[in-house]
Amino acid sequence: MQLPSVISTRDNEQDNIDLLGIFGTLIDQKWLIGAFTGAFMAAGVAYAILSTPVYLANALVQVEPKKNDMLGFSDLNSMLGGQSPSVTEIGIIKSRAVIGRTVDDLHLDIDVTPNTFPVIGGFLARRFRGETPESVAAPRFGLNSYAWGGERLDIARLNLPNELLGKKLTLVAGEQQRFQLFDDSDNLLAEGVVGTAFVQDGVEGLVTHLQANPGTRFEVVRSARIVTIQNYQDGLDISEQGKESGIIRLALASTDAAEAVRILNKVSSLYVEQNVQRTSAEAAQSLDFLQGQLPQVKRDLAKASEALNGYQTRGKTVNISLETQSVLEQIVSLDTRISELKMQQAELDRKFTKQHPAYRALMTQIGELTQQQKALESKSQNLPSTQQELLNLTRDVEVASQIYTQLLNKSQELDIVRAGAVGNARLIDTADVDLTNPVKPRKALIVLIATFLGAFVGVALVLLRKSLSRGLEGPEAIEQLGLPVYASIPYSALQQEEDSKKLRAKKEADQAYLLALRNPTDLSIESIRSLRTCLHFAALDSTNNRIMISGPSPQVGKTFVSSNLAAVMAQSGQRVVLIDADMRKGHLHKTLNTPIANGLSDLLVKRCTIDQAINTVEVENLHFISRGQVPPNPSELLMHANFRELMAELSERYDVVIIDTPPLLAVTDAAIVGREAAISLIVTRFAVNPAKEIELTIRRFAQNGIELKGAVFNGVEKRAASYYGNGGYGYYNYEYASDKS
Repeated sequence: MQLPSVISTRDNEQDNIDLLGIFGTLIDQKWLIGAFTGAFMAAGVAYAILSTPVYLANALVQVEPKKNDMLGFSDLNSMLGGQSPSVTEIGIIKSRAVIGRTVDDLHLDIDVTPNTFPVIGGFLARRFRGETPESVAAPRFGLNSYAWGGERLDIARLNLPNELLGKKLTLVAGEQQRFQLFDDSDNLLAEGVVGTAFVQDGVEGLVTHLQANPGTRFEVVRSARIVTIQNYQDGLDISEQGKESGIIRLALASTDAAEAVRILNKVSSLYVEQNVQRTSAEAAQSLDFLQGQLPQVKRDLAKASEALNGYQTRGKTVNISLETQSVLEQIVSLDTRISELKMQQAELDRKFTKQHPAYRALMTQIGELTQQQKALESKSQNLPSTQQELLNLTRDVEVASQIYTQLLNKSQELDIVRAGAVGNARLIDTADVDLTNPVKPRKALIVLIATFLGAFVGVALVLLRKSLSRGLEGPEAIEQLGLPVYASIPYSALQQEEDSKKLRAKKEADQAYLLALRNPTDLSIESIRSLRTCLHFAALDSTNNRIMISGPSPQVGKTFVSSNLAAVMAQSGQRVVLIDADMRKGHLHKTLNTPIANGLSDLLVKRCTIDQAINTVEVENLHFISRGQVPPNPSELLMHANFRELMAELSERYDVVIIDTPPLLAVTDAAIVGREAAISLIVTRFAVNPAKEIELTIRRFAQNGIELKGAVFNGVEKRAASYYGNGGYGYYNYEYASDKS
């Protein structure tokens, strides 16, 4: 009743993370991990070499801040501490007014791509160097539908129905500058000649240049204008270099360096052009405003001068006192400034609401100056009445004169600005691109990432296989199930090589291949000799000399263990008979190179005698009975009394009877044969049979009243995981010394 507790203990131990075991597993699978790493690295190198390079074109534009507005007053943005003018200008550059004109002028809504050979076609086309700019690479491999280098197609105009917008069309070059245009279903849309406009079934266009071999295909996509504009608005990288520097950097990444330069130059020139036009338009508006104010200011000046002259004539007063002159200068300065701000207020009334921060700041400034003006007027009340009157009249003349002069000068300046071609933006650097250093792909980074990704995938796959594989990798796990392990047999590379040869040849061997006979010093055979010794002592108290060998499942090495165990026992001087009791799929006769006729099934139905069924093999003292013809009822034949009589007679003739049976979990033959054998063994395989499968096998034998003596752990591989892991174990290579030692 201790079995459940033992299993529970084993499960708890397996639940713990065995870091050393994981490390050992990775070492064991280093070639698989290395293969994935190498494959991914090679793919990364291939991608870095074959992928189309992306170049970055850039240009610089300077935006100078406006110190004064168009009326000559201080800039309200600086007065309010507003944002840099570059922010506004960046928005203007990305506007549809600029990008849209660029798309229209350069026909960017028509995308033309030569049809290149998959994977390597683009790489070969980029490296073609013709003798002249008009040279075109000759078709390779006779594939003239692909572009191999030097091809060029320019379409100045292409108008399509709405249902064809955004669809991939195909233009096929023909002889003598002719071409055909097909839709995505290979239906002919139009055909024409280069340089001549074509109109056909709603498709209208003009091809201005075609440079390609006849038969070469181009992919043509005509996108909606708004879609193209949005794509370039997203693709353009526009930023200010440095905080409030006024230097705007324009950048555009593209696989076509020349096109990127052309686009950036167009965008920057259109922006500077609209900046000049905008400045001129603002000057014209301000000039109209000033010209509307000048007549009124001139009338006010004339009226004030007439009033001053009349007063002086009547009062016979010519000059004002020094004290009055000082007050006059202060009042005139304030009045002039207030008048300027009120004209600016009139200008702002056309642009902003009264709640705008700029408007409110202006009104605050006017209020402060008005308070100062009232204070000076209170001071002037202490002057004599004659001086007060003269002060007021002189003030009106001075203020009107200064305002009129200022407006007249500003009107002339605005007239010059309106007629000129100067704005506050200028192009510093035209667009250029470094063809020697593409921004993409970043080859070293791609190769490095691909290498790390390959290593990660390899490690993940190894760990996944490890987690999904529940096969036991240590004999101690079998012993925890209450079944002693008689021997751990190492994996034999020689036996695997021989089996592979037979599989490739697909024919019977010319002679028997027993590892114990062909290579008796193999480590696997030494382990089988150890099994022979264990069985010798186990048989001392046995009721008969029969050994049954079975297993939980197929492909665990029962035949290998049975045949080589029989051979090493025979080599020790014992008379041994080996019986292939797997009457369904037994193949021991192939291993020992004996005929399949007159075997066990024939003996049980009395088609032959024992002497006719017994075959001799190359090993002295070893005889063999094959499975015979495949019967329809193998289990019933084994349950018949004839099988017991056969076992009794063979036990009298031989020292050891070894019976190779089919796997128990597949059929019940092993349980029937086990009743006639004193020693019953099962063969389990390294990393193949899980603990639950072995546990079920033990339970099945117990249900049939058969006590298993032990297990043979076969195919043990010398793995680092077993060495480093919990319960690690190993085996030692102790071979015969050579004659030279």
